[in-house]
Amino acid sequence: MKHLILVLIFSVLAASSALAQQAAPPASAWLNEADTAKVAALRKAGVEALYNLDYEGARKQFKEIAQLFPNYPAGPQFLATCLWIETLYENRRLQSSLYDTHSFYSEKEDKIDPRIVEQFRAWTREAKRLTEARRKVEPRDPDALYYLGAIQGLKASFEEAVERRHFAALRDGSDAVDYHRDVIRLDPSYHDAEITIGLYEYVVGSLPLPAKILAGIGGIRGSKKRGLATLERVAKESKWAQDDAKSLLIVLYGREKRYAEAAEIARELGTRYPRNYLFRLEAADALVSEAAKQRDANHADATSAAETEAFATFETLLRDRAVRDTAARSLDLIHFKYGEALMTAGQLERAAKEFLAAAEVKGGEQGLATMAHLYAAHALDLAGKRNDALGQYRMVLSRPDVYDAHEEAQAGLKEAFRKEVVKKSEE
Repeated sequence: MKHLILVLIFSVLAASSALAQQAAPPASAWLNEADTAKVAALRKAGVEALYNLDYEGARKQFKEIAQLFPNYPAGPQFLATCLWIETLYENRRLQSSLYDTHSFYSEKEDKIDPRIVEQFRAWTREAKRLTEARRKVEPRDPDALYYLGAIQGLKASFEEAVERRHFAALRDGSDAVDYHRDVIRLDPSYHDAEITIGLYEYVVGSLPLPAKILAGIGGIRGSKKRGLATLERVAKESKWAQDDAKSLLIVLYGREKRYAEAAEIARELGTRYPRNYLFRLEAADALVSEAAKQRDANHADATSAAETEAFATFETLLRDRAVRDTAARSLDLIHFKYGEALMTAGQLERAAKEFLAAAEVKGGEQGLATMAHLYAAHALDLAGKRNDALGQYRMVLSRPDVYDAHEEAQAGLKEAFRKEVVKKSEE
């Protein structure tokens, strides 16, 4: 199940790409040619704002779609997508490496405002109602089928990443794949629909053997290789979902230890969306992992180059005017991730300084500050600064307990931390 959870949160950025594929729609098309062009222009502006973390700007574009085309599901669908992604952002759930940690799967769940849940459900219900109305007129319309799949996939993503309703997410995600496979049967050139199919192939192919056997008995097949190949095709050939597929590939390449390729895509998207500091964080994270991989292979030059670029990326993020507004509320996260990178590289005292900087950011997230003090203590212990480490363990105990931080701090007071704490999760 964890494999599904890790990737579902990125699976329906493609929900924003559900637009008509035809350059010149036939008379029976859902929208005429002029209306299709108008929706496409508004969609492009809205998604660009969304990727640049400008949620109000995105909502403005999507609301205009809903007002101009009340019988077309794009408006409510995109508004639901925007709400989902903004909720993840506000709850620090947009950086992919967070989904490799046990903390995401903790029983101590985040409390979500029920008004957000109700608004999301209202918009997805309306999008589904409009789509089903279209199918009564044109049952084999591939765009209508695509929307149905996108709606189910978006619901799955929200259920998993926001509500943590794992089995509901699995059910709706499976429905999304079924709809999108029907789209491909009707129109093999509809590559945007393949993003869901490729993700599903990868997820099922990643399951542990017992689960894979059970899935096979139920007629479900999957292949990591086939899934990646499908997503790579979407990243190159789709009309609207190219950047969505690339966002997914950053995550999946990381899981496959293809860190250099993950970093390359993250750099590309970071350049295209300069206000989105998260892509730069993804690039730095992948570079740190690549350096560790090269270190294990005794490739010192490659290690040095990757780490140098990663550290420069963190330094730039802390000073860059382009991300000043969007990153201001996340300086604690940037400092924390920088500390992790330095710790992985064995630069322990510098790592401790970055962790303490994360803890001291004004208005920072309190749970992250607790963990920053704990990680600072670990770094100081490993650096032989036992007295300084003890002070940090005591600081952890004076703060709210998150993710068993108090238990680890108590252990640290009894015995110095002596093992590597920051490791990439391996499945």
